[in-house]
Amino acid sequence: MRYLFTVLTIALLTQLLKAQTWNYNNNRIAISFDGNSAPDHEYKWPWGDPDDWGASAASLAILAKLNMQDKLVHCSYNNFIDAPAGPNKENQLKISLEGGAERWNFDKSILFDVTTQLEASKQHLADEMAKSTAQDPLYFLHAGLSEFVYQAVELVMHSGDSCALKYVYLLSHSGFNEKEIRRPYHHTWADIQELCGHRIQYRKIKDQNNKYDINKLWNSGKDFTVWYWMRDHKDPNIQWLYSRIETHSEGVADISDCGMLYYLLLGDEDGNPEKFRQFIGDGIE
Repeated sequence: MRYLFTVLTIALLTQLLKAQTWNYNNNRIAISFDGNSAPDHEYKWPWGDPDDWGASAASLAILAKLNMQDKLVHCSYNNFIDAPAGPNKENQLKISLEGGAERWNFDKSILFDVTTQLEASKQHLADEMAKSTAQDPLYFLHAGLSEFVYQAVELVMHSGDSCALKYVYLLSHSGFNEKEIRRPYHHTWADIQELCGHRIQYRKIKDQNNKYDINKLWNSGKDFTVWYWMRDHKDPNIQWLYSRIETHSEGVADISDCGMLYYLLLGDEDGNPEKFRQFIGDGIE
C-alpha cells in the first residue's frame, strides 16, 4: 500500500511539474519576505506583517517536497528597510526559515536577516540578478515591500550589468507590497521599473488571500480547522509547519505569500488547504 501511494504521489508531482508556468524550467529562485522583529515606531504599523512567519516555512516545504532545495539561491527576510533589528529569540522569520532549512536541508548561507545584514543581503541579491542570462534566468518572488529590491537593483545598475535584468522575472500578488512605503524617501515597484528601464519581467497573479471562504486560497482568517491536517500529520516536520502558522500574533491562519511559489512551480494560482494537503501527501522525505 505504501509503495502504491508513493507511486501515485510521484505521478501526481510529475503531472504538476509539467504545469510549471511563465517559462519556468528548474531555474534559480530568489525570495524576499517582509517583516521586522522589533517595533518600528516611525511607521504607522510598528510591527511587521506576521503572515510571513508561516508563509516562509510553507515556501520551504513546497520546494523541499519537490526536491528543489538547490534552486533557492537567495532568501532574505525582515526586509523593512530602516526598521530596527530585534533579538533572535523573538525573530519569528528567523525561526521559520532556519528551522525549515535544518529540517529540509537548505543551504543556510543564502538566508539573510536584512535588519542585521543589510549590505550583505542586498549585495547577494544583486549578484544573483547580475548573473542572469537567457539560459540562466532568475525568478524573484516579491513577498515584501519594494525598497529592499530597489536598493539591490540599484547596485546592479551601478555595476554595469543592467542587461542581465532582462532575465530577471519578478512575480507578485500584492498591490500593498508593490506600492507601500515605510519612509517618505522609500521606493515602490513602479520606481524599480523606472530605475531599470523596465528591463525586469513582471507578472502579477491574483491576491492569494480570501478571507471570505476558508477553503479557497491561502488565508482562512481565524479558522484553523482547514489546516488541522498539518497538526495531526504523521510527519513531525509537517506538525512543526502547523506550529509556525499558529504563531501568527493576531491568531490568523495566513500563509498567502507561499501561493506565489505554488503558482510558479505548479501552474495553479488557486491553491487552497485541500490542494496543499494532497500535495504534501505522506510528508517530506
